[in-house]
Amino acid sequence: MSSTPKQQPETPKTGKGRPTPARKQQEQLRKKPVVGNKSPEAKRAAKRALTAERAKAREGLANGEDRYLTIRDRGPQRRLARDVVDSRFTVGELVLPMLFLVIIVSSIRPDDPQLDLTIQLGTLVAMWGLFVLIGIDGYIIGKKALKVVETKYPGRGEKGLRWYAAMRSIQMRGMRLPKPQIKRGTKIL
Repeated sequence: MSSTPKQQPETPKTGKGRPTPARKQQEQLRKKPVVGNKSPEAKRAAKRALTAERAKAREGLANGEDRYLTIRDRGPQRRLARDVVDSRFTVGELVLPMLFLVIIVSSIRPDDPQLDLTIQLGTLVAMWGLFVLIGIDGYIIGKKALKVVETKYPGRGEKGLRWYAAMRSIQMRGMRLPKPQIKRGTKIL
């Protein structure tokens, strides 16, 4: 007889067929993102790209490019209404300077109660008078903007155009967005 060991019948393996990974390895896998590159270099590159895109959008908005405008400001009728408002001086441009002046003047407290009452009443009347003038001016500007748009685009007067023009007229000229593309005093149609 031969002295070679007998072949034992193979027993089926149980388990997953690989060693259990160390806890440290599992924790590292959990911390890494499943999708996307989140390395510091990739984050910096994404931030630079986003900054460049925002600068481009800000410049486009300031120049009045339709692609970068809000839905409220898009379209040829709205552009024409903006030009109507920007072509003239509006009383609404005086709101912030007047509020600043009223705050300063109303903070003056003279010793004479009669003079104090006169100052307080004067600032109150001045502000309410300005608000009335702004309302009248907004009505006139809205009406004029609608008339100019109807002249250039017959039958295509947009809903809310008068209100849009009136609200733009209240803003200070330097703070309007999109920036005025027309000089003050330019004749529109």
